Amino acid sequence: METIWKRPDGSIVACTEKIKVLRENLEELRQMAQDAFEDALLMECEESQIRAVFQDVIARLENPYNKP
Repeated sequence: METIWKRPDGSIVACTEKIKVLRENLEELRQMAQDAFEDALLMECEESQIRAVFQDVIARLENPYNKP
């Protein structure tokens, strides 16, 4: 299922080039996360802990464009 990207005002991001970049970035992120996940499993880390740590990393991402 294709993600429908929205702006903060609720309007839809329709630029095909922007959508292409978002799709490519997400695939790169997914592959990097998959590799790190498999490495952690091979090092005998507990699966639910790995997932929790990954979720925490994502939750802590900072928005450098956030207006003060």
